[in-house]
Amino acid sequence: MSFLTLTHLQKSFGSVKVVHDFNMTIEKGEFISFLGPSGCGKTTVLRMIAGFEIPTGGTIEIAGKDQTNLRPNQRNIGMVFQAYALFPNMSVFDNVAFGLKVAGKPKSEIDARVKEMLKLIHLEHLSDRYPYQMSGGQQQRVALARALAPKPQVLLLDEPLSALDAKIRVSLREEIRQIQRQLGITTVFVTHDQEEALSISDRIVVMNAGKADQIGTPGEIYNRPTTRFVANFVGTLNVIEAILVNAATGTVKIGEEVVSLPQPITGKSDGQSISIAFRPEAATIAGPSTGPAAVTGTVLSSNFLGSVVRTKVDAGGNIISFDMFNQASAQIPKAGETVSLSLQPDGLMVLGD
Repeated sequence: MSFLTLTHLQKSFGSVKVVHDFNMTIEKGEFISFLGPSGCGKTTVLRMIAGFEIPTGGTIEIAGKDQTNLRPNQRNIGMVFQAYALFPNMSVFDNVAFGLKVAGKPKSEIDARVKEMLKLIHLEHLSDRYPYQMSGGQQQRVALARALAPKPQVLLLDEPLSALDAKIRVSLREEIRQIQRQLGITTVFVTHDQEEALSISDRIVVMNAGKADQIGTPGEIYNRPTTRFVANFVGTLNVIEAILVNAATGTVKIGEEVVSLPQPITGKSDGQSISIAFRPEAATIAGPSTGPAAVTGTVLSSNFLGSVVRTKVDAGGNIISFDMFNQASAQIPKAGETVSLSLQPDGLMVLGD
């Protein structure tokens, strides 16, 4: 049974509609990420769940109870913001205790809960410090503990890592996910960073122009995007033109090679030009054991990225990126070389609208 339900949710600011008929059900304990570019409506949906924005239409339910028109303080929700939003004149202990004090909890309960939260975020030794005496990562952990202290039903995180440097961002997102699993709290996480969303989510909502373009697991979103926007926004994507040979069998002609796709192609006619997409890891330099080459082109560049080498090839005007694992013995393609690429059929997608 769903725990958090968003039904026909809409939001307009004047004549501008920023959220269009948004529908989703979230299970108890799920970690959901809203992913999309700036202005796509993801933060507006989060703010409606929190009660900071009232929907123009639709309903919000938590555990079967309508929350749509309740004020933020009437909803049992914890919120973590991008800019920490800690009280600068309060110690770490008092920041974490704030929500419990507002709720009128007894001092003994407050003390025990704050100590529990500080232990959870590994900052017990900094309870007497003030926010200005702490790093950004430490402040964000305190903000997380403050949001969790009152035992909310739902935890909302609005781009909580975007103000941190890359190394701290990676370690803190893993810590957030570990804490979320440990507590089993239903969580909605807003981000524009696809790596963040792919690495920690149970499901991802890819938003575009106020709508959910696709909702699915990280694997589904990355490997089987259902719209051209999702395919282009999540990960690196190569797109080349092909001729449909047989729609029923999924057979297409790419260059001079005939390739069979993993499924039939619907809505297209034999002989029609179609767009084929694939990720960089779905292409390899053709060799005796890799089967026929599907694309031949001229190397434009090879970039060393640590564990992989990403090479760009110009194949008849199509710029194709492909990845090779970094191996000491590997020959890295050089600019100006001609290479033939073998494409993995199960990695090929037919792009829709």
